Amino acid sequence: MIQQLRNPKFYSMLIIDAFLFAVAYYGAYLLRFEFTLPPNHLPLINALVPWVVGMKLGVFCLFGLYRGMWRFSGLEDFWRLGQASVLSALLIVATVAYTDNFTGYPRSIFLLDCVLTFLLTGGLRVCIRSYYIARNTPRGIRAFSLPRLNYVEKERKKILIIGAGGSGEKMLREIFDNPQLHYHVVGFLDDDPGKRGRTVHGVRVLGPADHLPRVLEQNNIEQVFISVPSATGAQMRRLIDICKGCGISYKTLPAIGSIMNGNVSIKSLRDVNYEDLLRRPPVSLETDAISGYLTDRTVMVTGAGGSIGSELCRQVAQFKPQLLILVDASESNLFHMQMELQHEREFRNYQCILAQVQQRLLMESVFRKYRPDVVFHAAAYKHVPMLERNPWEAVFNNVRGSQVMMKLSKDFGVKRFVLVSTDKAVRPTNVMGTSKRLTELILQSFQGNGTKYMAVRFGNVVGSSGSVIPLFRRQIEQGGPVTVTHPEVTRYFMTIPEAAQLILQAGALGEGGEIFILEMGTPVKIADMAQDLIRLSGKQPGRDIEIQFTGLREGEKLYEELITLDEGIVNTRHEKILVLRPNGNGNGNGHHAGNHDAFRQWLDRELEELCAIARKHDSYAIKRKLKQLVPEYTPQDAECVL
Repeated sequence: MIQQLRNPKFYSMLIIDAFLFAVAYYGAYLLRFEFTLPPNHLPLINALVPWVVGMKLGVFCLFGLYRGMWRFSGLEDFWRLGQASVLSALLIVATVAYTDNFTGYPRSIFLLDCVLTFLLTGGLRVCIRSYYIARNTPRGIRAFSLPRLNYVEKERKKILIIGAGGSGEKMLREIFDNPQLHYHVVGFLDDDPGKRGRTVHGVRVLGPADHLPRVLEQNNIEQVFISVPSATGAQMRRLIDICKGCGISYKTLPAIGSIMNGNVSIKSLRDVNYEDLLRRPPVSLETDAISGYLTDRTVMVTGAGGSIGSELCRQVAQFKPQLLILVDASESNLFHMQMELQHEREFRNYQCILAQVQQRLLMESVFRKYRPDVVFHAAAYKHVPMLERNPWEAVFNNVRGSQVMMKLSKDFGVKRFVLVSTDKAVRPTNVMGTSKRLTELILQSFQGNGTKYMAVRFGNVVGSSGSVIPLFRRQIEQGGPVTVTHPEVTRYFMTIPEAAQLILQAGALGEGGEIFILEMGTPVKIADMAQDLIRLSGKQPGRDIEIQFTGLREGEKLYEELITLDEGIVNTRHEKILVLRPNGNGNGNGHHAGNHDAFRQWLDRELEELCAIARKHDSYAIKRKLKQLVPEYTPQDAECVL
C-alpha cells in the first residue's frame, strides 16, 4: 500500500474515477428528469456529490480496483467493478435513508447512478485496454473481433494454425498480444465439421487439414503451426505427413495447460528428469577428496565442449582451480562453454584452445606454456555406426590423440591423467569400442613414469550427444514411431553429472593403472526406456506413439559388459565405485604389462603401423590390425579379419 501511495498513476486513477462518479450522479438526474435538472433539486445534488464520490472511491479501493494496470483489465476486474458499484450504491442508499429518509430524493436516481457508474468506469477500462491492443497489433482491435483492416505488415510471417480448439485459440491470442512474434495468422484448419466457416477472434476456419495444399495455393503461407495436443500418435503423423507432402515448414506445439500442470508434452520433453529413466536411485559421489588435487591447480579438459567434457568443466570450476584449460576441436562447442563459464558461472580463470588432440606439435606447445597438473581426457569420437564406416577417424582421434596426450603428460610431469573410456571396450564388436580398449592398453603401458594414469569406464550417458534419448525425443515430437533396434537390447545408463563426478572421483582414488567403474545396478532395456519416455511426454505407448523395432546396427551388441574375463574387481573406499585390475601380466600378445617400457616400445611400433594403414583409408586392413592388437575384438563382418 505504501508503494501504491508513492505511484503518481494511483492519484491519476483516483481523479479520473472521481470525475466519472460525479458525471454518473449528475447523469442519473438528467435521465430521470429527461435531461433537465429541476432548480429545486440542485442544492440536494450539490450537497450529496462529495459524499457519493468519496464513498465510491473508498469502496473501489477496498475492492483493489486501483492495484491493477487498466491496460490488462480482464473479466475478473469487471466482476469486481460490478460488485463495487452495487455495494457503493447500497451504502449511499442506506446513508440517505438514515439521514434524510429519502426526503427530496427520487429513489430511481440511485439505481441509475449504480448502472452509470459501472458503465462509465468499465467503459474507460475497455477503451484503455483496446487502445493498447490496437497500438500493439497492426490490424486493430482483433481480440474483440471487430472488423479488421485489410492491411498486413510485410515483415510479418504468414502462418496457418491447424487446430481451432482451446489450444489454437490461446496461441492466436498470444500472437495478437505479442507483436514481437511478427506473425500474421491467415486462418485455421480443423477436421471438426462444426467449426468450418466459423471464426476465432475474427480469423476464419478455412476447412479440414486435408485442404492444406489448396490453402497454400491461395495464400502465401510460410509456416504451419500444429496445435492439437489431444491428437493421438497416428493423427499427429497424418498432420505432419500432410505438411511434409506440401513441403511447408511446420512446428508442433503443446497445450499451455499441459506445460503448467506438469503433464509434459512434445516441446516440454526438454524438462524430463533423466533420473526417472535410470530405474535406480542416482549415485551421489563424495567430493571432499577432489578439492585436494584440483584447487589452485592447472587443470586441462579435452573435449571440453562435449556432453561429458562440458559437465566436467562446470564441476571442476566449483573447486576453484588456478587455471582451467579447455581443449576442443569444435569452435561452436568451445565458444558456448566459454560463455557459460564467464557469464553464467562467473569463472574467468580459463584458457580456450581450439585444436585436435592428435596435433602433437600444437599440443606440445600448450603443455609447455601452461604445465597442467591434471588432465581429463574426454575427447573422442563415439558414434558406433559412424566409426564403423570411417574407422580411420577412430584411429586418428581416439587412438593417436590419446597416445599424444599420454606421452605429453609424461614428458611435462602431469601428476594425474584420467582417461574417459566406455563399456563398449569390453569384448568389443565394433571399431569404436576397440579403439577405446586400445587406449586403455596404451594407458597401462605408461605406468611407472611419475604420472598416475587411470581410466574410467561407464555405460551410456543419458541425454548426452549421440545417446538414444535425443533421438527418441525428436521421434515423439514427430508423432512416432519410436525406433528401437531390438526388443531385448539392454544398456547400462548413468546421468551426465554422475559420469563427471565419477571421473573426478577416480582422479582422487587412483594410484595408477586402475580402471574405475560405477556400480550401476541392472542394465535397462532400451524398449522399456522408450516406453518410460513416451509416458513422460504425456502419451501412451502403443496407442499414441508406436514403438518399432528396426534390427541391430553395424557393430552393435544386444548387451554391454563392464568387466572382461581377465579383470578382477577390487573395492574402493566408495561403496558405489569399483576398480578393475588385470589378473595376469599378459596383454594377450605375449608382451608383459609389468615391463612397461618394453610393452610401450612394442605398442608404439604397432600403432605407427596402424596409423599408416589408416592413412590409406583401408577399412578391412584397419580392422585386421585392430584384431591383432586387441584379440578379443570380434567384428560383425568377420570376413574382414580373415
